[in-house]
Amino acid sequence: MKILKPKIVFLGTPDFSLSSLKALIESDFKPVLVVTQPDQPVGRKQKFTPPPIKELAADSNLKIFQPKNKIELKKIFTEQDFDLAILVAYGMIIPAEILAKPKLGFLNLHPSLLPQYRGSSPIQTAILNGDAETGVTIIKLTDQVDAGPIVALEKIKISPEDNSEILSQRLADLGGQLLISILPDYLSGKIQPEIQDEKKASFTGLMKREDGLINWQKSAPEIRRQFLAFYPWPGVFSHLDGKRVKIANLSVLEGDFDPNLRPGELFFGPNGSLAVKCGQGGIELKTVQLEGKKEMIGKDFLRGQKDLAGKILS
Repeated sequence: MKILKPKIVFLGTPDFSLSSLKALIESDFKPVLVVTQPDQPVGRKQKFTPPPIKELAADSNLKIFQPKNKIELKKIFTEQDFDLAILVAYGMIIPAEILAKPKLGFLNLHPSLLPQYRGSSPIQTAILNGDAETGVTIIKLTDQVDAGPIVALEKIKISPEDNSEILSQRLADLGGQLLISILPDYLSGKIQPEIQDEKKASFTGLMKREDGLINWQKSAPEIRRQFLAFYPWPGVFSHLDGKRVKIANLSVLEGDFDPNLRPGELFFGPNGSLAVKCGQGGIELKTVQLEGKKEMIGKDFLRGQKDLAGKILS
């Protein structure tokens, strides 16, 4: 089937979706409708706030639909005929009966090199594992999570300084560019999606707040990767004398120190810095926040805590 001027519906919700929608708006493939999640209560005052995609769509004078459930979502696909649906981090599993509605199905952008890292946390997992590269994959969506046939794939190097926030934006931008580049061939029927190799499939789960707890038996590079992977959420933390200590910034400690220190033991690092021994190597705690206190530079935290050296983080 060859469709040169497609009627496209875009489904997306968070910041990660923005680059793809922007690319579509600025191209010949501007959507006729944007579907996003309902406004959600945010912050201490629980003020109802629109998702990022809604704001962009409104600024671009696009029609917006915010279904509360799958029944409402099904209704819009029943009442309107679309040539193509494009989904980028929408936040709802699409039932098979809806997937079959658009003439050319659903295209989905996923931030990993599928079939590697299916699921909800591929970016964090790539950083945690110390991967040298990752990428984005465009698949034809099926009712199996991230298992649809591959339409296109683009790789990118992971920088040693990439945290989850930075890498997510790089992948979002890459995905928007890839999407626009393949749409003409996809719409004209020149692309034949390739079935994923199930033997190579791996899976990621939903990140939880408690995943940020540091195990000081791990090596310093592993702990730094955990810090990068969980920035900005859920962040990393430990416990000191039964109180939670958020570690807002850290670095791998260079140089030699007492080999008799125990994993998790606090000590004075170079130039009076606050440091902690790991299973292998050490970490400088550049910025910390003790439960109930304000965020502090590690050195200032040392000055305010008596007999800190020798205590154990757990």
